[in-house]
Formats: sequence, structure tokens, C-alpha cells
Amino acid sequence: MLAESGSVYLEACESYRKQTWRNRCRILTANGPMDLRVPVVHDGTRLVRDIRIDWSTPWLRQCEYAIDSAYYGSPFFVYYRDELFGLLDRQPETLWEMNLNVIDFFCRKIGIAPQILPTADFELHPEGDCRDLFSPKRPCASAVRPYWQVFREKFGFVPGLSVMDLLFNEGPESLSYLIPARSSGR
Repeated sequence: MLAESGSVYLEACESYRKQTWRNRCRILTANGPMDLRVPVVHDGTRLVRDIRIDWSTPWLRQCEYAIDSAYYGSPFFVYYRDELFGLLDRQPETLWEMNLNVIDFFCRKIGIAPQILPTADFELHPEGDCRDLFSPKRPCASAVRPYWQVFREKFGFVPGLSVMDLLFNEGPESLSYLIPARSSGR
């Protein structure tokens, strides 16, 4: 079942910024939180939609190994692993394409269907701007309800992780987890 969703604009016309969530995500491993990074080619390209992925190193295999190690013990990982890894193994040329594919994957699996639209022009402060709301350098600002996590006995609940943590641990209940947070303003 898909929840009704509206249009979501993704900024396609901004200059690529380093050290943002645009090329990384955070997972919880047996050693604690870990950032997975997609290396990009630094060739003078500035627009975020044109940034190319650097496939010259085995980073993808390392990321897949880290995800396997972190989530093998989660209740729902086995149901999503092959499709997610198949999506990544396609090795898209641009970070934009990979991000759109990953966003679509997680939205479908959680049960939401936003209409994702790229922006046509850069606006400095558009209405509803969330571009700088989340940063790997700042802790999650809002309160987050705990859910079951694989390494909870070792670390307690760890907020600020990728949506893959929620999906692999909560599976079909992920949407039920997100709806109260959305409706209560969290």
C-alpha cells in the first residue's frame, strides 16, 4: 500500500557542496555509527546534477560489505538486500542518477510515492527550503522516537541514521513509524 504523497522538489541547480548528505549516509555497525561515502570526480563540474561518481576504486564493494555486516542480523534486510545491491551495481555515471534511484527504492519499500521533481533554476531561499536542514556535521535537531536497532544492546538507540536503518529494522512498519512523526511536526 502506498501512502498518498505530494510533489517534492530536489535541488538540481545548486553548486555541489562537499561534506553534505548528497554523497553519503550513516549506518550503525558493530563498532558504532559509520559514514558510507560515494567518491566523486573533481573535474571542475559545479552543478550537483552533473557530478560524476568515481568508479576507479572498489568503494562500492566496501560499502556493500559494510551494509551486509551491519544489517545481516536485522529482521528485514534479507527482503531488500538483493534489490538494493542490484540497483547500486548498475554503476550510474552521476551522483544525481544514483541518488534518484536510491530515493525511489526507499520510498517504494516504505510505501510512499512522492512525485520527485528536479528544480529548473536555482533559488536562494525558496518556500519550504530544507537544503540546509540536515548536515553530517550537526546532530539531528528534532526528537526521534526510538525503534528497534541491531546493536541497541551495545549503543542504545542511535538517531540520525540512514532510512535504510529504519527499513531493515522495521520493514513494512516503517511507514507507521514515520506517519506519527510527520503529523506531530517532528
